[in-house]
Amino acid sequence: MIGSTNLNEGEKQMKYFKQFLIILFISFIGEALKMLLPLPIPASIYGMVLLFAGLVSGVIPLDSVKDTGKFLIEIMPVMFIPAGVGLMESWGILKPMMVPVIVITVVVYLMVMIISGHCTQFVIRHGKSEMKSNEGTKEKLEKEEPVYEKVEVADYE
Repeated sequence: MIGSTNLNEGEKQMKYFKQFLIILFISFIGEALKMLLPLPIPASIYGMVLLFAGLVSGVIPLDSVKDTGKFLIEIMPVMFIPAGVGLMESWGILKPMMVPVIVITVVVYLMVMIISGHCTQFVIRHGKSEMKSNEGTKEKLEKEEPVYEKVEVADYE
């Protein structure tokens, strides 16, 4: 019995290792594309686009990266600690640029909020118009005889 538990644990570890290697390999391909293509696009973006394309096309099954992806997302906040420490150490360099950085951050924040709001409204309106076009199907379903179940309510007094 103990041996089977260890085997299951070993299989689980190998599954995570395999999934991590797949993600690492795709990141490596992104790094190679960054070196080969003369575009100002970070290697991580190439890697994410490749992973997305692989998942959408079915070349990479979701199950082959899902568990490790969840784990990496869970530990993501920890990955920001070195960047925060680096910003604190660079305070002397950043201090003179603080006003332009804050202005740019606020402007970009507002632009993202406005564009996201408009995109959301478009999707909601598009969904409503699609629902109206499907009303014939809805009316057809409503004409069918509904089935009601008798529900008894208990008296809790």
